[in-house]
Amino acid sequence: MAKLIIKKYGNPVLRKKAEAVIEINDGIKKLASDMLETMYSAPGIGLAAPQVGISLRLCVIDVDPNKKSPVVAINPEIISGENKITAEEGCLSLPGFYENVKRFEKIAVSYTDLNDEKQKITAQGFFAKVVQHEIDHLDAKLFIDYLPDWKRKSIEKKIKRKKKAGDW
Repeated sequence: MAKLIIKKYGNPVLRKKAEAVIEINDGIKKLASDMLETMYSAPGIGLAAPQVGISLRLCVIDVDPNKKSPVVAINPEIISGENKITAEEGCLSLPGFYENVKRFEKIAVSYTDLNDEKQKITAQGFFAKVVQHEIDHLDAKLFIDYLPDWKRKSIEKKIKRKKKAGDW
């Protein structure tokens, strides 16, 4: 396993729609393993391949505080969603920034697992929020895109200052 570098806001890979994974091979399995290691050490609860510079539709999630329930979702798709709620979000690609975002409270998701088997799950609450956040990364969308323009621009200004100071 190898720890990967998490790309920060401003990196073009975060704004590129990810390509579908065509074949689940040893390279994809290693990428998933490396992404889990990277996510756990960040520490985080979700990580999408574009966040480590690889534009593929793959994400890893583990909302278990004991880090014992990893989900590797390949080519995930949200089938349905219900009951929008607002909750605070952050992102490993935007370290230090947290804002309230409105998302579905309950979703149905389909994806392929590392054994090349189709899965369909229902996610609720916090887990549903994380799944939506990671799938957004695959679609080149970041949580700040849900914010009012003035709030997003304020965050972008702060990031510019951090870049200038060498803190980004």
